[in-house]
Amino acid sequence: MKGDKRKIYFSGAIRAGRNDVQIYHNLILYLKGFGKVLTEFVGDEATREEGEVRLKDSEIHKRDMELLKEADIVVAEVTTPSLGVGYEIGVAVENKKPILCLYRPGNGKLLSAMISGSPSIVVGHYDTIEDAKDIIKKFFKKVGG
Repeated sequence: MKGDKRKIYFSGAIRAGRNDVQIYHNLILYLKGFGKVLTEFVGDEATREEGEVRLKDSEIHKRDMELLKEADIVVAEVTTPSLGVGYEIGVAVENKKPILCLYRPGNGKLLSAMISGSPSIVVGHYDTIEDAKDIIKKFFKKVGG
């Protein structure tokens, strides 16, 4: 599946902290060159730590699970530890989706062994957005696109 036909689920911390929202935004903009990003709201600065206050938690869960099911590929930024992101990755693994996790080392926290040790997940360590873009490009080339 190529280009705009591919559906990408981007995952990043929301309630666990929005310190990386600008990084999410930049990654989503780049990912749009590889297909349709179903979860652009993750990179929206208007989405605060409280989450999407206009939706109930059950509505967020239902919507996100539907989007995840619809997605062809999952890309997650996992530098900020997040229960929700981990949950989404677990669902993606169970549904045999190709998964790329992007991680910036040096933040004083180690990446979970459940992510780094999984044979179903590709982990890319990066320092700059340009590094992350290169990792994304190689990942999409590998998974067909």
